Amino acid sequence: MRITVLLTRRVPDRPSPVLAEVFARLEALGHTVDAWIPEDRLLTADSVRVESDLYVLKSHTEHALSLAGAIHDAGGVVLNDYPSCLVAQDKVTAARRLRSLGVPTPDTWLVADPGLATGLLARGPLVVKPNRGHRGADVRLVTHEAELSGIPAGGGPLVVQRHVRGPGEDLKVYVAGDRVWAVRKPFDALSFTRPGRPVRVSEEVERIAQQVRHGFGLELFGIDVIESPDGPMVVDVNYFPGYKGCTGPAPVIADVIARSGGARLAA
Repeated sequence: MRITVLLTRRVPDRPSPVLAEVFARLEALGHTVDAWIPEDRLLTADSVRVESDLYVLKSHTEHALSLAGAIHDAGGVVLNDYPSCLVAQDKVTAARRLRSLGVPTPDTWLVADPGLATGLLARGPLVVKPNRGHRGADVRLVTHEAELSGIPAGGGPLVVQRHVRGPGEDLKVYVAGDRVWAVRKPFDALSFTRPGRPVRVSEEVERIAQQVRHGFGLELFGIDVIESPDGPMVVDVNYFPGYKGCTGPAPVIADVIARSGGARLAA
């Protein structure tokens, strides 16, 4: 099987040891693996050719997502499935899907002008972030009207979520097929570059992770969980995360890729 992996540029810009091991394991199984960053190439948009048996989408950029959409539309096989990635990437659609699955998630609103959410502050702090954002970029905790009015309008749709009180650290949950890992780490603008501390996955978190897996149609993904006084709350869904801090994810990821590609080709 020929496998093409669509990558994003990493911060810091050095190869992922997890992906390097995944590629080595796939090649040891007899597969050919080609990996590149879509932004580095001049790509034909109106006549995309499907040249690989399986495309693995390992980038959250709009550029890579558009290319994956064209490959999907041309009949190519994409992992994770392109429509599933679209749902996960759009935080409003993801919030609606989570609620429909019965997954605990904060109240969520969509605005273009942050000032429209001023009345929501009467019930407590809010988290404001881009609707199609990733890597924690431009995520703001807002407690006062002045902070809300200081967020510029016109930069694209914004998601407003009710802030969930937690222990001060995020629970990052990573899933590859049936396998679930979890790490804890503080949230900041560069937290995505650092591994967390591995922790035991509770039965409730494992159940939620598998609900998301089957409800979104994702096989390689992560969820951000706040461990609130009322139980775990999912605040974000991300397809194919970095699995930083997980113990031994590469063999499981490689197996999911090989099995998913083989099953879809057989179908």
